[in-house]
Amino acid sequence: MDTATGGFIHRQASHCESGVMSAILRHHGQPISEPMAFGLSSALAFAYLPFIRLSGLPLVSYRMLPKAIIRGLQKPFGFAMRTETFASPEKGAARLNDLLDAGQVVGLQVSVFWLPFIPPDFRFHFNAHNLLAYGRDALTGDYLVSDPVLETAVRCPAADLARARFARGALAPKGLLYYPANPPREPEWKTAIPAAVRKTARIMLHTPFPLIGVKGMRWLARAIGRLPAAADAQAAKRYIGHLVRMQEEIGTGGGGFRFMYAAFLEEAAPLAQRPALAALAAELVDIGDGWREFALAAARMIRDRDPLDPARLAQRLHAQAAREQTFFAALADAVRK
Repeated sequence: MDTATGGFIHRQASHCESGVMSAILRHHGQPISEPMAFGLSSALAFAYLPFIRLSGLPLVSYRMLPKAIIRGLQKPFGFAMRTETFASPEKGAARLNDLLDAGQVVGLQVSVFWLPFIPPDFRFHFNAHNLLAYGRDALTGDYLVSDPVLETAVRCPAADLARARFARGALAPKGLLYYPANPPREPEWKTAIPAAVRKTARIMLHTPFPLIGVKGMRWLARAIGRLPAAADAQAAKRYIGHLVRMQEEIGTGGGGFRFMYAAFLEEAAPLAQRPALAALAAELVDIGDGWREFALAAARMIRDRDPLDPARLAQRLHAQAAREQTFFAALADAVRK
């Protein structure tokens, strides 16, 4: 849904960071879609990071880490994104107010938990959510906020936004704000798109670090296969439930990011004059469906609708890894120079 408010147009998106960046670029005269922002920044990935813990459980991500989309769009669009963090909420608020008073649209990293406009059942301690501030009410002090996951723009009291911007814990935002330092320009599509696709294929297939890409999927599959289903079923269910939440509730998840990247490939094919990209999009949609089926199988086990069987889930994940290895090898071939 699009909503025009005071010169800024709010548009609902599938994911926060790609939604914020596509909104910023559109506001500055570059009519880019969310899938294009996601794909052109080479944001698709997989990472299993057991040394980063969320509520005592490992971080699993289906995209590059926070700020990757913000950084990744600067080169193709020929602009610099200025980022700033702050030592205190007071300094962070003063700087945000100055930018808004100057007419700037400002991206913010925040904690979902402290946002009053998010329904209570959907709030959790996740510090890497992104939204836009595009103004403030001079009488009440409320900020005018465009959160990409919402249908319409909202207001946020200053105290609540400060608490969300300066939440502590993993991925603490430290008041991070960001905005363009110069106007973006239209990319050279024939070079920018193949370069972005080649980078994504390298991430998925050839990253030396064994917890990233297809290697990371296989590492996670082995960890699932070792879960003590009989000896400690509750611990196994907690671990599996966490994986489902990371995939389907935090961000856009395994299937959702694959669907978004497939939309990017379809849009990118004519711009880059690489018709093979559109042909590969349908295969990636099928792979995304496989991720959704994995999540459904896991959810049925933790709800006791099916017997708890970590080995079967591990087998499914190994199959997903095999499909993605084949897919990204074909994708790399499609954009070879």
